Amino acid sequence: MSENAQSTEAFAALRIKNFRNFQFSRWVFTMGLLMQSTIIGWQVYELTGNKLSLGLIGLSEALPFILTTFYSGYAADIFNRKKIILFGTILIALSSIALLIFSYNPQMLLSMKVVPIYFMILIIGIARAFLAPATSAYHAQLLPRNLYSNGAAWGSMAWNTAAVAGPICIGFIYERTDIQVAYIVVVAMMMAATFTAAILPSFPPSNHSIKYRFIKDFGAGLDFVFKNEAIKYSITLDLFVVLFGSVTALLPAFAKDILHVEQTGLGFLRAAQFFGSAITTIFLLRYSPVAKAGRNLLFAVFGFAFAMIAFAFSTNVYLSIFILVLSGMFDSISVVIRSTILQLFTPDQMRGRVSAVSAIFIKSSNEIGDFESGIVASFLGLKQAVILGGTVSLSIVVLVGTLSKKFRTLKT
Repeated sequence: MSENAQSTEAFAALRIKNFRNFQFSRWVFTMGLLMQSTIIGWQVYELTGNKLSLGLIGLSEALPFILTTFYSGYAADIFNRKKIILFGTILIALSSIALLIFSYNPQMLLSMKVVPIYFMILIIGIARAFLAPATSAYHAQLLPRNLYSNGAAWGSMAWNTAAVAGPICIGFIYERTDIQVAYIVVVAMMMAATFTAAILPSFPPSNHSIKYRFIKDFGAGLDFVFKNEAIKYSITLDLFVVLFGSVTALLPAFAKDILHVEQTGLGFLRAAQFFGSAITTIFLLRYSPVAKAGRNLLFAVFGFAFAMIAFAFSTNVYLSIFILVLSGMFDSISVVIRSTILQLFTPDQMRGRVSAVSAIFIKSSNEIGDFESGIVASFLGLKQAVILGGTVSLSIVVLVGTLSKKFRTLKT
């Protein structure tokens, strides 16, 4: 097998001990983070009853994420990536403790228009800005190139199983106890994530002997992304589809106002997409979708956008969960393909900066998309907002497929 040929052995990446430990650390962290976001969404909507307030959750995290990421990707290329991961995890753990303290005084939160919650989300956004490029670059250091696709699939599996278990468990706990108990569980998860991050191995930075100039070198990463057609179009697809097509921010409103379920129901809605992703990832461990990467990515993103439109018409909680599962299945395919493209087409000495550019356009689009959803829903209504977003997303897929024959026929 050549260095670049992708392994088809399902458990190949897991045979590497450091990779297993890293995935377990990320699993604990992701579970805690998704638990926390589920609590925050319900808490804010229950206190305010305002759909725009749900959108402001996304904006509170997106703005610091975008601004900080310009430096964090640069930092991931010149500083110890393990230390950056540990720093970011500790900062989020401290934010979880603060949110727990705030939950004991709901009248204070309401009188301050839940600004303290938004402020802690801002801190979390800064931490995630440093975590995103450092985690992506650290992940690539653990594996040989021929295991990148398999490693991406296992990474997606770990993330999705945590994202399934987290919202369901915390929804059940929240509904049957109270918000303080729910936040205590989150704090415990974040403390465990901090410990597991602390015992990961350290690797020297790839560029430790090179003198850098921040503006010039980040610009080089940006230039690399826009000149590489595979990376450019894969990022573009995810940016616009998540920006306009995601329903995540509006799920608390759908749960209370349309589907008429409580916190446990919201937990299942939040987990449904990730459950679909986890199921699909099992197949992707053996049958990699990256051989015909361009075609498969376009197909997956189109399916995701179409599922979002279908979700808008559902008034039955079980049908809504099923549709979200389908959307997660399509999303899993696109995640594995995008992750593999990013790792295969990026030289190691630029991974941090390229990951940072990717994070600005992809990861922040989730939160900006949440803000967009909140604004549109406050003017047009829940269903109309989702239908409009799904239609725009479908148009973007058709546009990218039409503009670039090279991307449509991209193979790895």
